[in-house]
Amino acid sequence: MPILRRRRLALVLSLWLVAGAVGGIVLVTSRSSDRPAGPTTVQPSVSRLVMHDQPHLVPALDFTDAGGAPLSLDGFRDRTVLLNVWATWCAPCRKEMPSLDRLQAEMGGPTFQVVALSIDRGGLDPVHAFYREIGLAHLGIYLDPPSASTRALNVLGIPTTLLIDRAGREVGRATGPVEWDSAEIKAAIRQAMGPAESGTPPTTEERRP
Repeated sequence: MPILRRRRLALVLSLWLVAGAVGGIVLVTSRSSDRPAGPTTVQPSVSRLVMHDQPHLVPALDFTDAGGAPLSLDGFRDRTVLLNVWATWCAPCRKEMPSLDRLQAEMGGPTFQVVALSIDRGGLDPVHAFYREIGLAHLGIYLDPPSASTRALNVLGIPTTLLIDRAGREVGRATGPVEWDSAEIKAAIRQAMGPAESGTPPTTEERRP
């Protein structure tokens, strides 16, 4: 490998390690285990949700529900989806999951859905145990043991969360834990959904023919 290429690779890896340490991100590697990670003191940040200037179509992605039934992102078309890629061994994920549960309880329905997609290699059992331990009552269980989502969606660290519009386009992304039921985040999600889907009354300009 040329010296310049090795230096570039070392620089990229160093930057990601710093980002993980500062932002509470667990890097996804082929050696990730299903053991709980150590405690983290990093607090979720509402500034991590970055909205794209140009939305882009999300690649096809297959996974299963808790019963093993096959699902895909296409099955969630015609609703806004918050797709959260996480694992039980990820300490930052553990911190943000209750806020995702509260968000689903408040906004979940025919026009909006939180899809918390676990990449735990153990499949259903560790996720079930995690839901019981944390007291998650409103999130559905979605499973991706092969971690196909990390490759298809270019996920380099978890938690990573995609805001996907009704047409299946990624309109925003967050890398690292977020307080998903904060007023700022809910406002950003409702804006992405549009007035008709979010239940927000249209403005005077929007009511004009």
